[in-house]
Amino acid sequence: MSFILAIDQGTSSTKTIIFDVQGKAKFKASEPLKTHYLEGNRVEQEPEVIYKNVLESVKKCLAGFKSQGGDCSQITACGISNQRETFLLWDKSGKPLYNAVVWQCKRSVEVCDRLKSEGLESKINQKTGLIIDPYFSGTKVIWLYENEQKIQETIDQGEAYFGNVDTWLLYKMTKGKSYMTDYTNASRTLFFNLKDLKWDQEILADFGLSNLKLPELKPSSYHFGQTNLEGLLDHDISISAMIGDSHAAAFGEGCFEPGNAKATLGTGSSILMNIGSAPKTSQNGMITTICWSTEDRIDYALEGIIVSAGATIEWVKNQLGLFENTGDLEQICLSMDDTGGVYIVPAFSGLGAPHWDMNRKASIEGLSFDSTKNHVIRAAVESVPYQIKDVIVAMEADSGTPLTELKIDGGITTNKFVVQFLADLLDRKVTNIKIEDVSALGAGYLAGLNAGVYQSINQLKGFHQESTSTLAGQDSEKVKKLYEGWKQVIQSL
Repeated sequence: MSFILAIDQGTSSTKTIIFDVQGKAKFKASEPLKTHYLEGNRVEQEPEVIYKNVLESVKKCLAGFKSQGGDCSQITACGISNQRETFLLWDKSGKPLYNAVVWQCKRSVEVCDRLKSEGLESKINQKTGLIIDPYFSGTKVIWLYENEQKIQETIDQGEAYFGNVDTWLLYKMTKGKSYMTDYTNASRTLFFNLKDLKWDQEILADFGLSNLKLPELKPSSYHFGQTNLEGLLDHDISISAMIGDSHAAAFGEGCFEPGNAKATLGTGSSILMNIGSAPKTSQNGMITTICWSTEDRIDYALEGIIVSAGATIEWVKNQLGLFENTGDLEQICLSMDDTGGVYIVPAFSGLGAPHWDMNRKASIEGLSFDSTKNHVIRAAVESVPYQIKDVIVAMEADSGTPLTELKIDGGITTNKFVVQFLADLLDRKVTNIKIEDVSALGAGYLAGLNAGVYQSINQLKGFHQESTSTLAGQDSEKVKKLYEGWKQVIQSL
């Protein structure tokens, strides 16, 4: 028997899960992580706290595994998935130069505006697949360079080490012996050339960061180093995978071929579509990124970010008080033929992909004296599949590849109305693998492939066959007509 230790280091907590040779979770533990929300739209975490948080999560998981009769000596490899755009800077002694700057941080808005005014937007999009936005690490590194003298001096001296959370954890776990990242995490920095699979020296020069130390680039499934996790294990194991959490979820969902896509339906929504072995620049508001990689294969993806999904439903519940129990939503929606022409445009923080209208405000459209609270509730629920449809249409146009199947995960997927409405809207199979921790699963799969615990991607396809698939039903044409109403509302405002 062999087991894989998967660490999913997220924004609000670290989850650790031990998987067996069939990809089944044997034990799981979680440890909450504190985030500092500061003035000026600054969001930070403490570097050493992140590392200790991971160790505490691992410690709990190992203890629980042992308590159920598990043998920790049979753990052979470790995979890491992580919050993607959060980054750290440290010096040659390994001491952090600043707090970790979290992906939610917006301190670099003015830097972004300046870069756009300098005409860099097209070049950066062509080379990195990204847009100039505070969401990605690079502009916040520029902000630190321009506003923190110690950081500027250390970068100019060539002694400042940059890394996303994966790189920081690897560096700590290997006592500074390994300084690497994988292609998915690199592709979220604004520094990485998608076609060359290298750090782009021209962009770094444009940013004034030519002397910044950057980690060695490797595939997601790779032997990154050895660790005993500060003695939590009595033997060294291979760190055999590192990958950004959304990309790990795509791999865990089984997005192995072009046209496979996954949608995480949570507070917001991240949709990744595998587009195969070559990058394609989006003309429709998508981001181009690495999907996942092994030593003999690199798959690219288009990504669409939906700002408000479950958050819209929570707003209707908590702010309008239109219903009390989320469990009632399915029956409320199924009890009605439609919304009576009511649509909710959920632009509470602007509209994300493919519209990218961050100045847009949320609105409820089509109200009449015949409208009831249930019409508004169902309109909130329908806004989630409508936005996913918008993204999928844009992805198909960009890639030239039709969607074959949408894999879904996240809390909203328990609502059968949402899943059926989505299948009707897309006219495609929608599959729920019913696994809560797909990011950890994806990291575990990739680690197991490198360590020889799993033999091939084909073997992985045979795991987790208890998934349920939903096909378009008899209401498909009706739902598509409702979508035409959505498009009119979106385009008219």
